[in-house]
Amino acid sequence: MTVKYVASATLPTRWGKFTIHGFEEKGTGKEHVAITMGEVAGEESLLCRIHSECLTGDCLFSLRCDCGPQLQAAMQNVAEKGRGLILYLRQEGRGIGLLNKLKAYALQDSGADTVEANVQLGFEPDSREYQVCKPILDHLEINALRLMTNNPRKVEALKDMGIKVTEIIPHHTEANPHNESYLSVKVNKLGHMK
Repeated sequence: MTVKYVASATLPTRWGKFTIHGFEEKGTGKEHVAITMGEVAGEESLLCRIHSECLTGDCLFSLRCDCGPQLQAAMQNVAEKGRGLILYLRQEGRGIGLLNKLKAYALQDSGADTVEANVQLGFEPDSREYQVCKPILDHLEINALRLMTNNPRKVEALKDMGIKVTEIIPHHTEANPHNESYLSVKVNKLGHMK
C-alpha cells in the first residue's frame, strides 16, 4: 500500500501544540493524518496511539463507546511526554463506514451487541486494516513504537509489517452505564486486553 504525503501544519490544542501531517491513500483516496509532537524521527522508541476515526465518539461525545476519551487521553499522554505520535486512520465503525455504523447502532438498540450487529449487516466483527501505517511511519522516519492500545490485533498487524513494538501500554478509560456492555464485548469477543 502506498500513500502520498500532502501537507503539514501546526495544530494548537488544549494539551499543547502538535503538528498535523496529511496523507492520501493511493487507490482509495482515503485521507489519514499523523499528529506529532516533538522530534519523532530516529531509532528511539516513540510513544504512539493508532486511532480509528469515530465521528460519534471523537466529535459528538457519544457515551456508547470509549473512542473519544481514548483519543483525548492519548493526546494528553503525548503532550505530557513532549514527544509522540497519534495515527488517526479514516476507518469509521471498525471499517464499515459511518452510515453502516448507524445501522449497527440501531441493531444494538434492539438487543444485538457490537459484534453481532456488524455480522448481521454482513461485515466482519472488525474490518479495520493497518497496512497504511507502514508508509506513514516510513515517511516520518519512525522505527520503533511504544504503543498505547488494548487491541492485540493492532500489535500483531504492526509486527507483521516489520514495525518494532517495544512496549504495549494499556490504554483504558473509565466505563459508563452506556458503554459497559460494549467494553465487555471488546474483551470477550474481540480479544482486547482488560
